[in-house]
Amino acid sequence: METRMRFAPSPTGALHIGGGHTALFNWLWARHTGGKFVLRIEDTDRERSTQEYEDTIMSGMKWLGLDWDEGPDVGGDYGPYRQSQRLPLYRQCAEKLAAEGQAYREGDAIVFKVLPGVELSFDDVVYSRVETMSDGLKGREPGELKDIVLIKSDGMPTYNYAVVVDDHFMEITHVIRGEDHISNTPKQLLLYKAFGWQPPLFAHLPMILGKDKKKLSKRHGATSVYEFRDMGYMPDSVFNFLALLGWSAGQDKEIFDRQEAASLFELSRVTRKAAVFDPDKLNFINQEHLRRMEPMTRLALIKPFWREMGLPVEEHKDEYLAAALTLMGGRGQTARELAAFSDYYVSFEPVKTRWNAGEVAEELLAGLREFFPVLLAEPHWTAEKLETRARTWVEEKGVKMKDYAMTLRLTLTGMKVSPGVFEVAALLGREEVRQRLDFYGLT
Repeated sequence: METRMRFAPSPTGALHIGGGHTALFNWLWARHTGGKFVLRIEDTDRERSTQEYEDTIMSGMKWLGLDWDEGPDVGGDYGPYRQSQRLPLYRQCAEKLAAEGQAYREGDAIVFKVLPGVELSFDDVVYSRVETMSDGLKGREPGELKDIVLIKSDGMPTYNYAVVVDDHFMEITHVIRGEDHISNTPKQLLLYKAFGWQPPLFAHLPMILGKDKKKLSKRHGATSVYEFRDMGYMPDSVFNFLALLGWSAGQDKEIFDRQEAASLFELSRVTRKAAVFDPDKLNFINQEHLRRMEPMTRLALIKPFWREMGLPVEEHKDEYLAAALTLMGGRGQTARELAAFSDYYVSFEPVKTRWNAGEVAEELLAGLREFFPVLLAEPHWTAEKLETRARTWVEEKGVKMKDYAMTLRLTLTGMKVSPGVFEVAALLGREEVRQRLDFYGLT
């Protein structure tokens, strides 16, 4: 049987981290098994559901690289893929249960009768055997068991009912969702049993906690997928990070792309232990992905942040800017940070705001004004030749290389930390270096 997975968000808000995590695990299993990934929109909350949120959720999924094989925008053989367009089916199935005496009418509503003492234990792929009785209320008196509303008085189906009907008719084989849905599973199993339908396999994912071991919320920082995009995180990195929340790729492998993750993914390696959302881990992963990117791809990612900073990006050739970012050698944990750390390649103006030549000790100035013209006179403007000339000069003069190299670094970048200063000088070019030294009166 073909594996059929689904992600079924409610369009009542943006795609948050928990939803993105669930969607990703469903996508991974579908791609690992060569099956189908279905997007279904659960829009029965008519007051809060909006087209704008639906569009935002779909855009967030596309940003993460979670493409779907069937859905409201691409169609498929099991549609419609919006619950609001499936109301006749819900009504038909509820009427069937009522006609069989398994449900009753309460005004305009249709309610399923929950019989006491029905064993509804199930084998969860992650949590193993889950023992429970009807409605998950094991140990209570029979009269306390709650019946399940199928169709509300306004004609809309309830969640636990609609999801069963949809998953059955869409032939969903596995349901991967958050552990907070474990309590819903017995109710849904009651309905599968009433209809005589085969339930899918269930796999409940561990809860995601903040570093303080409390449930992830806004107090821990960004909660929606797009917030991470706007902060300069890359989709590949966020995908990589989310995949590691509750799952291990094995062999201590932490950095991978989507295709590698799909090939390695096994539900058997999903843990029931709560996953911790560690921003430091995300930063590490993002930094690694930034470092490994193709130069021109990385440049395309950084350019918008430079423009946002008001830097004259268009005055430079792409080859030069791409080389500058490559020279950064993995500095910067996000695209925004990398843009900030590399601004001096695009413009001298930020350097002027960060460093004042008045900070140079008076006794060093005379030596610097002798040193820099020698450096500028080097006929072969390469990092190697510049460094060789600099080392030869300081050895002859008996002075410390670090004093001269640090002043050059501050003059060119305005920062105390940068890639090799001679590599920076070589890339900026002789004339740009001369102009920056002239500005500070150091030639």
